[in-house]
Amino acid sequence: MDYIKRAVEDIVIKTDQTFKCVLVTGARQTGKTEMIKKLFPGKKYVPLDDPFIEDQANNDPNMFMTLNRPPVTYDEVQRTPGLFRQIKLACDSTKEKGLFCLSGSQPLELMERASESLSGRVGIVELSPLSLREIHRDSFRLPFLPTMEYIEQRSVTAAAPDNIWEEIHRGGYPGLQDRDVDWGTFFSSYVKTYLERDVRKLTAVHNLNDFRRFLIAVAARTGQMVNYSSIADETGKDQTTIRAWLSILEATGIVYLLEPYTPAVLKKAIKTPKLYMRDTGLASYLTRWLTPETLANGAMSGAMWETFVISEILKSYANRGIDYRYQVSYYRGRNRSRSEGEIDLIIEENGILYPIEIKKGTSVTADEASAFQVLDKVPEKKRGPGAIICSCPQPGSLRENLFQIPAWYI
Repeated sequence: MDYIKRAVEDIVIKTDQTFKCVLVTGARQTGKTEMIKKLFPGKKYVPLDDPFIEDQANNDPNMFMTLNRPPVTYDEVQRTPGLFRQIKLACDSTKEKGLFCLSGSQPLELMERASESLSGRVGIVELSPLSLREIHRDSFRLPFLPTMEYIEQRSVTAAAPDNIWEEIHRGGYPGLQDRDVDWGTFFSSYVKTYLERDVRKLTAVHNLNDFRRFLIAVAARTGQMVNYSSIADETGKDQTTIRAWLSILEATGIVYLLEPYTPAVLKKAIKTPKLYMRDTGLASYLTRWLTPETLANGAMSGAMWETFVISEILKSYANRGIDYRYQVSYYRGRNRSRSEGEIDLIIEENGILYPIEIKKGTSVTADEASAFQVLDKVPEKKRGPGAIICSCPQPGSLRENLFQIPAWYI
């Protein structure tokens, strides 16, 4: 299978030229190693997931660094925490840029270590699973915003997929873009490798089958507010364990927790985060929707559609090197009236709040966005244009500052 050009490549190169160290994070199998090798053929490549090399680096980091001097790439660097101090010392000994390229599949843990040891020396870039744009070799790069300007620019290259549910069901892992690769076999191996390598490394899980059942229970709740009690009841574990295990899924890039928008003026706002699987293919596999047709018509189709849309929007920001965690949220009021019910996603930029509703259907109405007006109560913020993202064939205006936008326009 030909290499798929990643939208974030220019950001990685620019970061390497600007910082002494670039750290590429992302879940297992998102294509970090292949991209880094392609972008930095002149850097020595050192795979730290090789047990022999890992032991060398952990047992004597100083000698290991002497034998593997920059410019160098350390892949799966989270396996060798002792190296971070040696990398810091090497960075401080010169003014050169682009000394180290680091990568790893435990984003939160890696960023914590990098910020502690390499503050000011490292630029961090997230590599997500492939976006719909990347899969279709679309060169459009702007992060999504529900504005007329965005729609006009996006329309130049936007093209509807033949069957968007096939795209949702297959997911965005690069290895699955080769249609000769069996979907079930790929994810079976993925889950087995993830459990045995990442989960064992991060926590003292005594029974991986228990964690597998937990993983399935979480996937079944994609698009829902986090309910630790419900997951605990289903898996037979206590809530403390469930919280710890969910943090593992977040740390390894399997799930994303979307925080609620809770300004003081919105006193009825619910403060529980919503849970989203990072990849709809993996979510479909874990919840046993084995074909695109059964997924599109099944009980989870609405939740999977919402998961897909949220994921694509986040990728559009990550692929521009933007830390979206401080820009996105959702709103749900305790009063579930239409005017104060729920806003699926709020994007905040330059003091402007852009509300988004997500619907699976092809036909939507302006009334479905009536909850957007709750944002008018927030002082010192302005409500910008909003959108209902759906499966309509073309973008259009539902009323002033409210658009319907096809999901493939993201």
